[in-house]
Formats: sequence, C-alpha cells, structure tokens
Amino acid sequence: MSTDRRIVLFDLFGVIAHHQRPGAPAEMAARCHAPADAFAKAYWACRLFYDAGQWSASEYWTAVLRRLSRAAGTDTIEELRLADIDSWSRVDGRMVAYVRSLCDVAEVALLSNIPADHADAFRAAQPWLGDLDHVAFSGKINAAKPDPAAFRHCVAAMRAAPADFLFVDDRVENVSAAQAIGMKGHVFTGLDELAAAVDTWLPARSRTS
Repeated sequence: MSTDRRIVLFDLFGVIAHHQRPGAPAEMAARCHAPADAFAKAYWACRLFYDAGQWSASEYWTAVLRRLSRAAGTDTIEELRLADIDSWSRVDGRMVAYVRSLCDVAEVALLSNIPADHADAFRAAQPWLGDLDHVAFSGKINAAKPDPAAFRHCVAAMRAAPADFLFVDDRVENVSAAQAIGMKGHVFTGLDELAAAVDTWLPARSRTS
C-alpha cells in the first residue's frame, strides 16, 4: 500500500558522509596503550549497544577498555569519546548538495546508525540537516539498522507507507532489511548511479517541476 508520496531515505556514513577517518582507530589504540588489532576488535564488538542507544558513551568505552584490560578513567574515556566523534565527522560536499537539491522535488529523510552523543555533535556541525523532512539517529530512537524497528520508526514518524520510501545505503544487508518491510531499495555505489535511480523512481511531474 502506498500513499503516492515519494520519500528518499538516506543512510549517512558511506553515502552522504565518509566512513571513519583512516588511521583513527590506531590513534585511539595508542591513546590507551593497546595493540591496534585488539583495539579494533573491542571497538566493534561493543558498538551495536552504543549505536542502538542501549549504552551511554561512558558505558561503551568502559566496556571497550575492560576488554583490553585497561583502566577506564574518566579522562581517558573523554579523550577517546571526542577522538571517536572527530573520526566520523567528514562529509562529502557533492552528496550534501545533491541531497539538499532533492528537497525541491521529494521528501527527504535520514536514517543513520550513530550513537546519541555523536548525533548531537554531528547535528550541531551540519546545519543542512535542518532542511530534511525527518532525521532519525539510531542512538536517539533506540534501534539500529538492519533492525526492522529502525525502518518502521521512519514510516511511523512520517505517517507514510513503506512503499513510499526509496532507501539508499551502501550496505546490502541494510537495503535488504528495508526491502523486507516493503520499501524500495538502492545500494549506493556513487552519485551518478544514485541520481539515475532516483530520477527513474520520481514521478515525471516531479522531475520536470
């Protein structure tokens, strides 16, 4: 069932924003005097709870440091937290411009796996997010992709039907999860391919308006 709306729902990292800055995990590992490989394993093993809003930043970093048998001091946790936020702060200017241009012809929304404190920092640094019709950060809605609850949050928040959405993500598993609840999906590989897919999906009147 569709309400004949057109909503382009974007992932953030790997689409509009860049993935984590290369070298950042090794730098954070050095801050807590841990081997880089062990740090990366602990960092990602605990991440889902942080992304989904089940753990605070302090709880997350305490868990990471415990896995590394390192002391979880307040100063160390704050240093790691700020370094982590900075490592995920880069956006693709061309993609930001494209997303903003779509606001003239469609509804545009965002669904990102991002911890709550990262989300606050990202929103403060990126005022263009205020141009979007809806922004959903996993740490704020307590559900992270590919959990169907994350997609259903956007459907309910926008008072739409799943078929009204075209979901864009660089991860196949997330696109498949969106499709499983009835959304259209596009696996992002670049701006040119995305623009062609969106242009085909939009009604002719929107493309020419």
